[in-house]
Amino acid sequence: MDGEAIELNFESILQADVPKGRDGKHKRIVSRLLKDIDQLQAGKALKIPLEALPDSKENIRAALNRATHLRGIEVATSSDAEYLYIWKTEPQE
Repeated sequence: MDGEAIELNFESILQADVPKGRDGKHKRIVSRLLKDIDQLQAGKALKIPLEALPDSKENIRAALNRATHLRGIEVATSSDAEYLYIWKTEPQE
């Protein structure tokens, strides 16, 4: 590359400016859910109105799944037309 400028298809930025980690758009809701899950008593489930979610229940479930796996927490989810339900489960051996 004898000093010739190469035309890029996309914008470039400094590596130092690249966001690190998974601080995505679901961080706030997932953090709130994890806090509640940590305090959840055995035999209880969180009941979250779907209208309170900032994104689809599928996307929130996926983000929550990633976060709980990183923390080693086992949870299950279910939903109906109005609510997303989340509860702790026993670890699978």
